[in-house]
Amino acid sequence: MNTSGLSQGEQERIAAIDRIVASESDPVGPLLERLDEKSWAVRRAVVAALASLGDAAVPPLCNLLRSSRDDEARIAAAVDALVASVGDADRCVAGLAGDPNPAVAADAAQILGRRRSRSEVPTLVQLIDHEDDNVAVAAIEALGRIGGRAAVDSLIRAVGSGNFFRVFPAVDVLGRSGDPRAVAPLAGLAENPVYGSEAVRSLGRTGERQAVAPLAALICKRSDAAVRLGAVALAELAQRHYERYGDPAVIDDAVRLATPAAPATRRLAQVLPEAESGEQVAICRLLGVLGGEHAVAALTQQLDAPSPVSEAAAAALKRLGRESDQPLLLALREGDSARRRVLLPLVSRATAADEVVRCLGDPDATVRALAADALARLGNPALVPALFPLLADENPRVAQAAAGAIQSLGSPLTEKLALEAARSGEARVRRAALRILGYFGYASALPVFEAALRDPDPRLREAALQGLAYIDEPRALEALLEAARDEEDRTRALAMRSLGQVTEDLRVTSYLLRGLADRDPWVRYYACQALGRQGVEVAARPIAERLDDDAGQVRVAAVDALSHLQTPLASEALRRAARSADPDVCRAALIGLGIRRERDALGILLERSRDTDAATRLVAISAMADFSGDEVEEALATAARDEEESVRTAAVGFLAARPGKSATLRLVGMAGVAPVRELVDAGLSVPVEGRVEGIVEALADADDELAPRLVSALLRMRLPDAGALLRRVAGLPNAPARKAAMGALASIGEREVLQTAAASDVDPEVRRIATLLLSD
Repeated sequence: MNTSGLSQGEQERIAAIDRIVASESDPVGPLLERLDEKSWAVRRAVVAALASLGDAAVPPLCNLLRSSRDDEARIAAAVDALVASVGDADRCVAGLAGDPNPAVAADAAQILGRRRSRSEVPTLVQLIDHEDDNVAVAAIEALGRIGGRAAVDSLIRAVGSGNFFRVFPAVDVLGRSGDPRAVAPLAGLAENPVYGSEAVRSLGRTGERQAVAPLAALICKRSDAAVRLGAVALAELAQRHYERYGDPAVIDDAVRLATPAAPATRRLAQVLPEAESGEQVAICRLLGVLGGEHAVAALTQQLDAPSPVSEAAAAALKRLGRESDQPLLLALREGDSARRRVLLPLVSRATAADEVVRCLGDPDATVRALAADALARLGNPALVPALFPLLADENPRVAQAAAGAIQSLGSPLTEKLALEAARSGEARVRRAALRILGYFGYASALPVFEAALRDPDPRLREAALQGLAYIDEPRALEALLEAARDEEDRTRALAMRSLGQVTEDLRVTSYLLRGLADRDPWVRYYACQALGRQGVEVAARPIAERLDDDAGQVRVAAVDALSHLQTPLASEALRRAARSADPDVCRAALIGLGIRRERDALGILLERSRDTDAATRLVAISAMADFSGDEVEEALATAARDEEESVRTAAVGFLAARPGKSATLRLVGMAGVAPVRELVDAGLSVPVEGRVEGIVEALADADDELAPRLVSALLRMRLPDAGALLRRVAGLPNAPARKAAMGALASIGEREVLQTAAASDVDPEVRRIATLLLSD
């Protein structure tokens, strides 16, 4: 551990702890004696040491919690050590749950919750009904960490107990359980003066359509606070439902059915000005769902509000479609720059073209750039002439946006206007015009490019060299070859870069080969790149010699080029480079080996996937991602638990993209790993070959926490046969899978299956859930 900032005495005591672990045959006893260390830093080192000892330290730590409770610091340290233990501590800790001392049982619940011990959920469920409030609360909070779906009935009893200390945590966990049975008891507390606010928030967390009605009832209440709270809860409900089932329309349709539009929008408009920012965002969203003249008027007024309220209002107006067209156009025409900044990113209708063109003259540079982007989206080539004046804009972002829009739209007038701009007296306009002319490859522009090569402005000469590569005329190639012989290093380098864009030509190849030995490193760099891109295999040897170049960028370019040359020499050179001490060369070579996908290079990639350097590990797993084989999937699964977030994220993404049932099962196996939980859920929703089969197989023995996540993944794939697939899940022998399927079936309107389950399923909880869903 980092000992900087610690006293000499603390450093010495930490060093002594390290010696105990390294040299003692039975270090547990001496370490336990140090758990009451006064220094938190030293005590933390003791905790880490005990945790690292695994199973050997677990029983003594549990015994300490039973028998030595005279020091709070020691107890807290023992709890932390058991939480972090690498051993199989869950069963031993669960044994503490039955201790007659309530404090010991509460510690057990806390440890199991912090360890996210899904295997001991039944133990925690029993503790919810413990006679001691502290134990019950600890168990409820622990289930909140793990997921409370398996404890719904016990949580419902806690919510209905009237016991202040139990109701609040139970309401929170019940709302996050994702179980339809949670809605009724939470709705029953919505009007309670003590618990109502928390119950309403939890209704929003359920993500269940059945929660819409009790929440919508708040929108027309006399209490402003109730209206705001209901709007926020409905917004969260919609988001949770979308995350679970992937259909944003279900909750919105239910809101419109449950809410009297005119009174509701009037009430929302009344509370909107005084609400807090987060509440205003939720109210704007709700107004966008309900619509009507009151909604449009209220949303238009919020376009001048600070971010993110103005963005929410603009998005809601866009959602209302033609109902809001006129107010939006008026706001765009009469609004100031701040309002236009909000509205322009949302413009997509051709009817707004005139108003967007007006925005090209706005005093705010951001507005002018956004207007150019908007015109590109509208896709009307007739708007191109309005964009050319912006090439002279002093703001580079505006000029770039205008050039990008011109290139995107195209137009019969573009060639004429660009040639005129190329003769402008302003250098920046001429440069932009050359880029446009080169982009379209107009042969008529060749004299313009030739003249620009003689211009004293180096940036104009650079634009000319870039554009010549796209003009399919012999004179254009001759001009580039002449530039490749220029005395000026930068001119030769730019010429090499452009020659790399020219279709294969013997003269081009000879010039590029000569460029490999040029005195300027950037000439050598672009020559390597170009030869590799063009696949000139005879260049393999001279490019391989560049692996020892003095310039780092040339070495990396040589590796990249070799990646594209299919020769044994190039392959061998890449393998040597992958073991280079130069990290940039090594990583570039790993990428190259991944591009070539030669099976005998996999060993190097696997080796580097365990490198001490996180960036190298990331590149290695990226390179091996397209290789087949169990060893690749195993390496990706290991990387998904990497200490570095970027490595974990990439590994889960690569596993998610791999076809085959085995990759899916590996993803499912990581569902309980906290740092990648959300990534795994998203990955399981990627509809690759074998994904459905793997998820259905995993559902065969999934528990109450995992099954809803797997069913949610199936639904979020948006498969055409989703109904048949969910009916298949509803027929599995595993009750948690059938319970999870009920909510999904309800979300897509499969009532017949729900009716069958409500009447005849062998599991009473499945019958109860199906019945509740049918009552909606």
